[in-house]
Amino acid sequence: MAAAAPEPVELYGTDYTRDPYPLYAELRARGPVHRVRFPSGVCAWLVTGHEAAQQALTDPRLGKHHSRGNAAWRARASIMPEPQHSQLQVHLLHQDPPRHTAMRRLITDAFAHRRMEELRPRFQEMADALLDALPGTGRADLVEGFAARFPFQVLAEVIGLPRQFADRFDRDWGKVVQPVGPQDPGRPAYEARLRGLQRYIADLVAHKRREQGADLLSRLVAACDDGRLRPPELDSMIFQLLVAGQEPVTNQISTALVALLRHPEQLATLAARPELLPRAVEELLRHDSAFELTTWRFFAEDADLYGTRIPAGDSVIVSLCAANRDPRRFPDADALDLDRSPNPHLAFGHGIHFCPGAALARIELQVALGTLLRRLPGLRMAVPDSELTWIPAVLARGVDRLPVAYGPGHTASPATGHTASPGTGCPVAHTPDAAC
Repeated sequence: MAAAAPEPVELYGTDYTRDPYPLYAELRARGPVHRVRFPSGVCAWLVTGHEAAQQALTDPRLGKHHSRGNAAWRARASIMPEPQHSQLQVHLLHQDPPRHTAMRRLITDAFAHRRMEELRPRFQEMADALLDALPGTGRADLVEGFAARFPFQVLAEVIGLPRQFADRFDRDWGKVVQPVGPQDPGRPAYEARLRGLQRYIADLVAHKRREQGADLLSRLVAACDDGRLRPPELDSMIFQLLVAGQEPVTNQISTALVALLRHPEQLATLAARPELLPRAVEELLRHDSAFELTTWRFFAEDADLYGTRIPAGDSVIVSLCAANRDPRRFPDADALDLDRSPNPHLAFGHGIHFCPGAALARIELQVALGTLLRRLPGLRMAVPDSELTWIPAVLARGVDRLPVAYGPGHTASPATGHTASPGTGCPVAHTPDAAC
C-alpha cells in the first residue's frame, strides 16, 4: 500500500475558501486519496475524482455513525458540547442501516417530486413577494433580500412549521454547523446558539404534540410518541431539517448567482431563454456546489482505499466539488456550460445518503433563478469580485453577501397584471432526480 503523505494538506485559508478548485485539480492529478487537515486540527482522508467519489459513497465498508470514530478523531472532531452533541447529532447524516433506513422512510413522502411540483406555484408566489419588497431599481444584497429568506419560507411550507415559529427562527442558529473549539474566543457565542436552538426545538415539539396535523413535523412527533423514534433522534431530525434543509439552498442560490454574474453572456442567454433553466440548474450545481464536502465516514477496521491504508476509525471525506470538476468525467470541466448533457454530477451525493430533499432543492433553484433573472433586468455585481466574502464553513460554499445592481427597474409581479420582461413566462420543465 502507498504510504501516507508526511504532512496533511491544509483545507483552509482565504485563498482556499475563495477558490478551492486549483488545489482540487492538483490533488486529483496526484491520486484519489489524500491526507488533509481542517481548521479545527481534525485530520481526515479526502477522496477526489468522480469515479473514486462515486465508489466511496457506495462502499459498504464505510459507515457514518460517530461511534466508529477512533480516539484521535474524537479528541478534535467531537467539539459540539454535551448535552447538545448526543441530542442533536443522531440525525440521518450520522446513521447507518438499518436505523438509517427506518428513519429516512419517515420523511421521503414529504419531499416526493410530485408533491414538490404541486407546490411550485406557491413557491413562485413567495419568490415574487420577496422581489416586490426590493427597491424598484438600483442596488440590493441578494443574500439578505432573497437567498437567505426564500429557502426558509419554502421549507416552512413543506414541513409544516407554524407561522409563529417561522417568525421566531433566528438564522444565526444556522452557524452551529460551523463549530469552534473549546479555546476559541467565539466559543461562548457558539454555545449560546446551540442552547437557543435546542430551546426552540423543544418548544416546537411541545406545540406539535398539542396541535398535531398531517404535516411532516407532526408525523415525526407522532413517530416519537409511538416509539419509532427516540427523543434525541426526533430533535436531531428537526435540527437537520431546519439547518440542512435551508442553509445549503441559500448557499447554492448565491454560488449559482456568482457563477452567472461572472459569465454575463450566459446570464443573458438564460434570462432570454428560461426553458434552459432545468439543464442550467444542473450545470450550476456541478460547477460550484454548496455541498463542497461530505460529512465523516469510517472504516470499522484498517482498510485499503485506492492503494492507501486507512486506519480504523480515521475519518474519510469525499470532495463533491473535486469530483464535479473531474476532466475524466466532464469535458472542459472548469467551464460553465449551461447546455451540458449528460451531467452526472454528485452535488446531492450518491447512494443511500443521496439528499432526500433533492427534488425540492432543484425546484427552489429553478424558481429562484428564473424569477431573479426575469424580474431584475441588467443584473450585475455592484462590487468587485475580490470583495465577495465566502463563508468559513468547512463543508459548504457560499457568500454571506451578494451586492448587485440592476435597472432601470425590475418588473412587477404577475399578480399586478403588468407585462414581464421579454422572453419570459415559459413554464419550467421537470428534470428527473438522479438515481440514489
